[in-house]
This record gives sequence, structure tokens and C-alpha cells, in this order.
Amino acid sequence: MAADDRLNDHQTPDDLLARRLRDAHRRVRALALPQEERARLTRRLLAICDVAKRDIGHAAARLDAFIAYLDGTSDTPSRRNMPPGD
Repeated sequence: MAADDRLNDHQTPDDLLARRLRDAHRRVRALALPQEERARLTRRLLAICDVAKRDIGHAAARLDAFIAYLDGTSDTPSRRNMPPGD
């Protein structure tokens, strides 16, 4: 447990999002993926971090979708899974 977790203090939405983003980055780094896929996921996380600078709510929603994708529970197929012509 890191000292910056401040588990006993009241946490703001910013604090919670920062922790979740940190955990998502750690999770992506730990995945056994080809370099291209890891880079794609990392770029997606960096985009979420950029959105968080302006809109915490939107960034949290995008992070929820990203984590659902990592968990395999996303209900939105990626373009790679769609047949040609769709």
C-alpha cells in the first residue's frame, strides 16, 4: 500500500479517479500482450488521463468502459471483431 493512498482520509472524486487510473496502468503493464497491443492500451489510458484534466465525470465513464474491456465484460465490440461491410 502506497503512502499516497490516504485510505483513512476523505477522498475526493479526483483522488479516486487518480487511484483507478494508476491501477489500470499497472494492470496493463502486467498483461502478457504483444508490444503493439500494450502500446494501444497505453495510448487509450493516456487519452483518458488527458480527458481527466478537463472533465472528471467523462474520464471516469471512459475508465469504466476501459476496465470493462480489460475484464472482457464490454458489450461494445471493437472494429476488429466486426465482419467486413458492417
